[in-house]
Formats: sequence, structure tokens, C-alpha cells
Amino acid sequence: MSVTIIVGTQWGDEGKGKITNLLAREADVVARYSGGDNAGHTVRVGKDVFKFRLVPSGILYPHTTCLIGNGVVVNPRTLIDEIEGLTERGVEVSPAHLKLSDRAHLIMPYDAITDRATERSRGALKIGTTRIGIGPAYANKAARVGLRAGDMVDGKHFAEMVSAAVMAKNVVLEHVYNEPLLDPAQVVKEYTDFAVRLAPYVVDTSVIMSEALRDGKHILCEGAQGTLLDLDHGTYPFVTSSSCVTGGALSGLGFGPQHIRRIIGVVKAFQVRVGEGGMPTELTDETGDLLRGTGDQPWDEYGTVTGRPRRCGWLDGVTVRYAARVNGLTEIVVTKLDILSSFETLRVCVAYNYRGKRLEHFPANAKILAECEPIYEELPGWEKDIRGTCRLKDLPSAARDYVRFIEGLAGVPATIISVGPGREETIIV
Repeated sequence: MSVTIIVGTQWGDEGKGKITNLLAREADVVARYSGGDNAGHTVRVGKDVFKFRLVPSGILYPHTTCLIGNGVVVNPRTLIDEIEGLTERGVEVSPAHLKLSDRAHLIMPYDAITDRATERSRGALKIGTTRIGIGPAYANKAARVGLRAGDMVDGKHFAEMVSAAVMAKNVVLEHVYNEPLLDPAQVVKEYTDFAVRLAPYVVDTSVIMSEALRDGKHILCEGAQGTLLDLDHGTYPFVTSSSCVTGGALSGLGFGPQHIRRIIGVVKAFQVRVGEGGMPTELTDETGDLLRGTGDQPWDEYGTVTGRPRRCGWLDGVTVRYAARVNGLTEIVVTKLDILSSFETLRVCVAYNYRGKRLEHFPANAKILAECEPIYEELPGWEKDIRGTCRLKDLPSAARDYVRFIEGLAGVPATIISVGPGREETIIV
């Protein structure tokens, strides 16, 4: 029995979807443990591009059982749309293949309204949320007033719970946010219809996990976002509302640490960020534009869910060291190495300068991070197209040196190198 956990080492968007889908071919169970439909995992198989939001990336393999764990918040409409979209493309997404935790909390219409209103009220201090209700849903969970997927199994009781929740939230929407009231009857009808469709998928996924481990099966845990967006360990308050680190897989799926065999940190070869907050290596010049791409290709640096252009910059090695420490990484995956092929010289941030003081460790204070200036080391580029390279020894020596430099930052080996968006454009070390 073994568990492999995949985590992002930066601010998300590292390419976890491709890596999960790649490793899923050898997994029996693929399980999402955090986040919601604010996460977007893009997988390219040949000419086909799949963009996942809630369904685990392993769904493309018929032999896998895919789980949406209790650590995820689920928008029923999004999940149904995703199931229907995949089914239309010939992907099996039956209750035998996909299972939803009965403990996963639901995103309701009032959550999205609250999210948008709260973000507007912050003005210049906005966080940069996706405004689709993720934070309010987790807040309801913590306040013990949330609705869970398991509630959908009993249609009559669920209808009563939805009606009561809408009426309670209407008070807040009207008197705090000055928003129009929701029609309880309309929401009840819509969500009871969702419940009928999703109830067959609802199970106790912790039991599925336990039985799989007992039977010696391989479980692959798919994370959302990245370490620097973690509620506890990220760049608070510019973070998401869930646990994106290794510990989030344990609590978000319900299993013990003794089963973990591999903890894989996905490192994009350069740095990106969406939303507000400090980013010491951000480039707002032509170099940043080259890293981002034009948006013409699905692998360019634009949000899978929002379409927002990502902030881009040189790799921040301080964050890589930090992510390796708080996650207990056993190995790393380097993605998008091919994007750096057009640069004569590369730069990697190895420390920060904060008011004349050198910082080796990632600061907890967002204000300090915003004032940090990167201290760079320069490495030679390779200026050669590496897409299609299948073996490590066939990479230019400068590209191999760049990977080794990242290994030194993380303190663990790189076992996979992505040299293109396609699943087959990958070097297994």
C-alpha cells in the first residue's frame, strides 16, 4: 500500500494537472483533497485539451477510481456541468468511477454573492479572489452553518435545510451587503434537482481510502493551488481558504501519515502569481511578457478558470526552499522548462534584500514580502528548442544545470521534467 501526494510549491498554476494525469496511469485511486472550482487543472492528451475544475485529473483513465474528498468545497452546478461535458467527450464519469465525499461542503448561491460583495468592499485592499464563493463556503464550514454533500441524499430534509439557510443568509445580504434577496423557493427547487443528480455519487470516501490501502492499492492525492496560497503557510491574507500543503491531504481525505510514500512538489521553472500580494521576482517588462505568452495557446499563462493574465517573473528559490520544508518533499517535478529556451541568460532568486538585510527564509508578514527585493544568481541559458526531448542526457548541458540548481534549492531530486504541454512531452529521470 502506498500514497503519493502532489503539492504545488508556488502560488499555484505549476502544472499539477498534467503531472497528476501522468502519474494516474499507475494509480488505482486519484483523489482531490482541497480547494474548489477555483482550481483549474489543464491536461493535454494529443490534440485534446481537458480543463478540470472539480473532477480529479485521473478520470481520463478508465481503471481509476476518482474521489472528491471532504476537504473540497463543491459547487453542484459546476460539478454537474463538468460531468456532462466529460461524458459528451466520451469519458466515463459514472458513480462507479467518480465518488463525492458525504462530508464535502457545498457552495451555495449566497456564497458567490457574499464573495463578490466582500471583495468590492475591500477596495484597494482586495485579495484578488475568483469571486465564486470559495471563501464564504469555507467560512460557513468553520462557523458550522454549512451544507454538506451528504445532506443531498435525503431530498426532503435537504430542501428544508436549503430553505432555512437561504432565509438566514438573506438577512445578511440585505442588511450588511445591500444585495437583492434570493428567492428561497427557487433556490430549493434548483438545488433539490442538483441533489437528485448528484446523490448517486455521494459516499463516505474515507472508507474507500481505507479499503484501498488495506488491499495494497496505490493512491494518488491531487492538490489544488499551491503552498504560498495555503491558509496557514501562504502569503496571508492573500491566500485561499483551504489547506494546500501535505497536511491538507491527510485531513482532506481522512487517512494517516504512515501510508505516505512520496510527496512530490511541482515547481514551475519560473514564477507566476494571480491576484494581489507581494511577488519579489515579478517582471513587468518584455521578459515578463515572453514568460506569459500571448494567450493564443492553452498553456500560456492565463488562468484556466478566470482567464486572468498571470503575473510572471524569474524563479524564486526562496519559495522553493520554503515549500520543501513545510511539505516534507521527497522529490520535485520541474515543469515548463521549455519556456526558458529563448533566453540567453537566466536568473534565479536565492535570497531577499529587506531594508539592507539579507533574508534566507520566506517571511510570514505580507507587508515585509511586498518590500523584499530579489537577490539573483545568473545561470546561462541554452537557446535551443527542447520540446520533444525524451531523455535527460539529451537536454542541453545548461538546461541540465538549471534543473540541478533547482534540486539544490529544494534539497531533493527532480524525478520528472516537463518539456512541453503534452503528456508525452515529459522526461522521467
